[in-house]
Amino acid sequence: MLASINRDNALGSSSYGSEAAVLAEAERGARVGPRGHGGRPSRLESAQLSDRILNVATALFLGHGFGATSIEAVARRAGISKRTFYHRFRGKEMLFEAVVRRLIERWTPPFDAALFEGPSLAEMLRRAAEYMLEVALTPEALALHRMVIAEATRFPGLARILHELGAAAGIDRIARVLEPRIAGGELRAIDPKFAAELFILMVVEGPRRRALGLGAPLTLRWTPIVRQPEPSSKV
Repeated sequence: MLASINRDNALGSSSYGSEAAVLAEAERGARVGPRGHGGRPSRLESAQLSDRILNVATALFLGHGFGATSIEAVARRAGISKRTFYHRFRGKEMLFEAVVRRLIERWTPPFDAALFEGPSLAEMLRRAAEYMLEVALTPEALALHRMVIAEATRFPGLARILHELGAAAGIDRIARVLEPRIAGGELRAIDPKFAAELFILMVVEGPRRRALGLGAPLTLRWTPIVRQPEPSSKV
């Protein structure tokens, strides 16, 4: 898994790797497409327009940062007027929230499937850990984390949005899995949310720091080795 992640990180190490392609596609989309009756966009066209705005905003935010991305730039690249933009989003922070929400929604379904399906708690947590790590080390997730940390002082609302939609939601999901096991005595008594937060930090934080350049580069040497228990000598 880490080999493919390292390959993806190399593509997006200096900036969001697909920025140029996303912006080019958005600009092509802005030049085509008939309107519905009376000059108003149809429901499908309206949804496509919202997607185009979010595609552009994602590329600009992750490639240039929140502060350096203006509403004018988003509107121009998406081929819309500022009036059209404000008809859908009250401002840039609301646009950022929509970008993060869409990324989280894209990542969440397979995460839930890994978390809530499995023959045992250990297997469910192992699957969830593998998926969380794979997502956390994608160019999109690394760029998002880097941007929020870099701009948290000037724009503290960004960290709140990312925490509420990302980490806090993940903690709640894992806590719901741990809670009945704690209540039933399968796990020792501990606050399930605290345990869930520690689990996420243990899985994600070290590899993510290395992927961001804070420590030794990630290599296959960091791939965890799951050791099987030794056969018991007891009869």
